[in-house]
Amino acid sequence: MRLIFLGPPGAGKGTQAKLLTERYGIPQLSTGDMLRAAVAQATEVGKRAKAVMDAGQLVSDEIVNEIVSDRIDAPDCAKGFILDGYPRTVPQAIALDRMLESKGLKLDAVIELKVDEAALVRRMENRVAETIATGGTVRSDDNPEAFKRRLTEYREKTAPLSEHYAETGQLKTVDGMADVEAVTAEIDKILA
Repeated sequence: MRLIFLGPPGAGKGTQAKLLTERYGIPQLSTGDMLRAAVAQATEVGKRAKAVMDAGQLVSDEIVNEIVSDRIDAPDCAKGFILDGYPRTVPQAIALDRMLESKGLKLDAVIELKVDEAALVRRMENRVAETIATGGTVRSDDNPEAFKRRLTEYREKTAPLSEHYAETGQLKTVDGMADVEAVTAEIDKILA
């Protein structure tokens, strides 16, 4: 099973991916985790990525695509994977399609968690209040202004993926505002 989850920050992609990884024994592949692993392992592409990051620049699509390609060749991805944070753009989606095709693979589903952004901001504010109330540490990006910037960036850069995957017929949408169990049930229906 090879899946992509789409949706803005806070939509519940991580929660649902965790449930699926436990149920199906497939890894959740986060772009950030894959990038850090490639750098730590000093792979050829990891060395190139490190040089770019050390220069304070953004890692190119070419490097990210290569890191993803290497990662999905790993033995733990033989039964499938869930992509989290990749692809971020339509060019990356096109590159992913080509990459999978070259490996004789295809996506089983692209699932978008549709959410109300104002409700997401309230959800984030509640999470911060709960974290503070329990004496926890609040993430630096867990504030309304930073969160709104992340939502804007998502809308501008990543949301066009919805249209791309709708055009390919692969996009399935789920009400991400429902409770966790209801969202899980809808995803199960899509995957059945």
